[in-house]
Amino acid sequence: MLSSSKIKSVDFYRKIPRDLTEASLSGAGLSIMAALSMMLLFGMELSDYMTVNTSTSVVVDNSSDGEFLRIELNMSFPALSCEFASVDVSDVLGTNRLNITKTIRKFSIDPNLNPTGSEFHPGPIPTVTKHGDEADGEYGEGSVALTSATFDRYTHQYPILVVNFYAPWCYWSNRLKPSWEKTAKIIKERYDADLDGRILLASVDCTEEGDLCRRNHIQGYPSVRIFRKGSDIRDEHGHHDHESYYGERDTESLVQAMEALVAPIHLEARKLALEDKSENATASMKRPAPTAGGCRVEGFIRVKKVPGNLVISARSGSHSFDASQMNMSHVIYNLSFGKKITPRLMSEFKRLSPYLGRNINRLNGRQYITHQGDGDANVTIEHYLQVVKTEVISRRTSWEHKLVEEYEYTAHSSLAQNRHIPVAKFHFELSPMQVLITENSKSFSHFITNGCAIIGGVFTVAGILDSMLHTTMRLVKKVELGKNF
Repeated sequence: MLSSSKIKSVDFYRKIPRDLTEASLSGAGLSIMAALSMMLLFGMELSDYMTVNTSTSVVVDNSSDGEFLRIELNMSFPALSCEFASVDVSDVLGTNRLNITKTIRKFSIDPNLNPTGSEFHPGPIPTVTKHGDEADGEYGEGSVALTSATFDRYTHQYPILVVNFYAPWCYWSNRLKPSWEKTAKIIKERYDADLDGRILLASVDCTEEGDLCRRNHIQGYPSVRIFRKGSDIRDEHGHHDHESYYGERDTESLVQAMEALVAPIHLEARKLALEDKSENATASMKRPAPTAGGCRVEGFIRVKKVPGNLVISARSGSHSFDASQMNMSHVIYNLSFGKKITPRLMSEFKRLSPYLGRNINRLNGRQYITHQGDGDANVTIEHYLQVVKTEVISRRTSWEHKLVEEYEYTAHSSLAQNRHIPVAKFHFELSPMQVLITENSKSFSHFITNGCAIIGGVFTVAGILDSMLHTTMRLVKKVELGKNF
């Protein structure tokens, strides 16, 4: 059997008898310095262990969101009416989507960008197929020409006032004029102003009465407005008494629409004759008229991950626009790509990379304003966007998992004058590469190893220094004793 003395022989840490050890001031000083050094270095190692390091690389885009990309937008156009505001998308593959309404909302705003009511619901504008090209001079001028001086008087005089706001140079206005005048003549004969006076058809030349047309937010020609006696908007139930007509433009359709407007205001003598008529007959032809000349557009669209264009402009298949009077000034509240990231999550990951999220909403808060009086007519505002995807991957656990996925972009904007209808255009191009930020953390075993190395290393070095210092002091004492003898 092994004796205890043999077992003691393998002791690595042999003890020196206490009576053979000697304490010194120099040793005490080195011990204090060694302890402080151990604490400092161990604290630095602990801080390094708690700090998450990241590495950045560029790889081919391997998005998990498929071949489509979501674009969030919220912007205001102080001089573009919601009546004609259209959001269109096209790309290099031939996709061409016009007047997107399913995921887009519109709100009328005043020139100061303040909302003027609830959400604007124009509905899909029916396709006008009948324009009434008959030019029968037998009926002459049937409508009443209104001016700024007479407009208010007529709107308060007649229960129903239907006004055709037109421009003589407009192709669609000239096609409407014969049937409009013929309809006005028929309605005047059926509802004589002296005997009946329930409805009147009138016309306004917007080239002569520009202020009157702007006051009624006319941006496309011809625009047929329906005014009811009193105010433009009835407060109770939010019902609009100021409407736009989008129905067919031939004489027969116009007469039917006017009859349907008069029907609810029937006289007792004609009650039975008009009993079967209702406003439902023209419900699909009428829409609430805009209560202000501006529009806020918000919502989202999905596009393919290829170069394309997002265009916001005035659009209609049966109206003309005066390019010199169109102003596409806009304020961008939000334009972002991909899923929306909460501010809290973004601030958390800015801790990992100070550059992360710097360009996620590059255009937010920017204003692009032009003024018609400064020679800025027919101005198209274009934005060129280069979009890059960024992913953050965590490796702090035993498996990898995605922490955040966001799109950043650079933007360059320009203003250009041309002869066409001005638009606000956003060219976007997605990079085929993506930035990959990987979160790397040190293992606990690495931390323990370094901690032990610090403690053992400092202790050993301090011991060697103490031994060298003690030996040197003894030699100095011997030399001094030798000189004394």
